[in-house]
Amino acid sequence: MLSSLPMYAAGSAANATLWQAIAEQLRLAGLVQVPDTLAQPDDLMAHWTDPSLLLSQTCGYPLTHALAGRVQLVGAWAYAAPGCEGVYYRSQLVCRDADAGQPLQAFRGRVVAYNSEDSQSGYNSLRALLAPLARDGRFFASAVASGSHRGSVELVRSGQADLAAVDCVTWALLARDQPEAVRGLQVCGQTASAPGLPLVTSIHTPAAVLQALRQALHQVVADPRWAEARAALLIQDFAELPLSAYGVIPQMAQNAIDAGYPRL
Repeated sequence: MLSSLPMYAAGSAANATLWQAIAEQLRLAGLVQVPDTLAQPDDLMAHWTDPSLLLSQTCGYPLTHALAGRVQLVGAWAYAAPGCEGVYYRSQLVCRDADAGQPLQAFRGRVVAYNSEDSQSGYNSLRALLAPLARDGRFFASAVASGSHRGSVELVRSGQADLAAVDCVTWALLARDQPEAVRGLQVCGQTASAPGLPLVTSIHTPAAVLQALRQALHQVVADPRWAEARAALLIQDFAELPLSAYGVIPQMAQNAIDAGYPRL
């Protein structure tokens, strides 16, 4: 069996501790072959679609697009970060101090950084926000792929881009743990909200194991033994939610396409 927590603070001690807590609960529930440690996959799509996947975290856009019908939704964590409301989250629009306070229209004809085109927080939500402002399918002069939210932040900070949409949990973690990375930057707006990053398991995971996963996650967010690890990751709670809740994500994409703005 495989498990990973690759989206926030991947490889951190807090993530490793959180997994040990989850694994403990799964073993108490009678599951065997629970991984001792988290995988650190290079190819996330192959990892998420591996038949032996026990638990991982993905983005809402892949869940509703490339992974549609290929994984099962377990639920989502609620995070304690500005921009979060329960299991829902937003992206923070990040700019340099000199551009703070300007309306979104002031960024027309400038450069945007984004992590990847299959990102809800870095691409799809921003595209939906800007679609009503686009002219002939354009808003920015150019768009630069950074490969990560951290990379997008650096491109804005260094002046290679002027604006980026950054997952609000990532932004809060950077501001807390790597303040030098956000020095000279400010939040100048927010995108619309969507359900947070989904926890998923293989499409082949039996119903009983899926239920055990959900129960383990509920127990771990309630157990005071794991409060320090949860706080390090900004995790407040876990909630089960229907797959239909993520329907807002493809709707955002379709709205932008219908408005004639299919690409940033």
